Amino acid sequence: MTEENIFLFVPNLIGYARIIFAFIAFYFMPTSHLIASFFYLLSGFLDAFDGHAARVLNQGTRFGAMLDMLTDRCATMCLLVNLAMLYPESALLFQLSMSLDVASHWLHLHSTVVKGGESHKSIDLSGNRILRLYYSSRTVLFIMCAGNELFYCMLYLLCFGEGPEILPGTVGLYRLILWVSTPIAMTKSLISLVHLISASCNMAALDVAERAKRK
Repeated sequence: MTEENIFLFVPNLIGYARIIFAFIAFYFMPTSHLIASFFYLLSGFLDAFDGHAARVLNQGTRFGAMLDMLTDRCATMCLLVNLAMLYPESALLFQLSMSLDVASHWLHLHSTVVKGGESHKSIDLSGNRILRLYYSSRTVLFIMCAGNELFYCMLYLLCFGEGPEILPGTVGLYRLILWVSTPIAMTKSLISLVHLISASCNMAALDVAERAKRK
């Protein structure tokens, strides 16, 4: 039997495309905000398809799960770095957002793997209700992730203009999307905080169990 090449699985190929599009976005970010935004959102949009491809083609892998999470975290972090430079008065908020996003997902993934899960989306259904809803409902997960990315992307675009007017004399498209996505982004940050607390409790419980076995 021919050995499978995990690196060439369709979900992972989509993941590589996401990385390439993210690189293009950050290359153009200082000079062409529309091209940068298009490729950034395209990279994020493809996130909805790699997981679907993994399920349909039975090509879910630990490597793919890690690639997916790292691409999400690194892309968002790079955009936040740009936003910190464009909005220096709010740099601390962007730094806190980066730290919370990376720390919560890393600790959540680590605690999940230690408990025997294959990815950060493997949720114990008897665990936290908020995380259970977040990861078990694809609709909720998509809305939260898409809304969060749109919020940061609109902040970036607003540095260059309001965008097309919805109606003459009214707010531009970028600001309208920002207003709609703001509560979603705030909710996503709260979920990241729940991630961090829940994962910390899980790791502490595992430590307690291991120490009890040694006694």
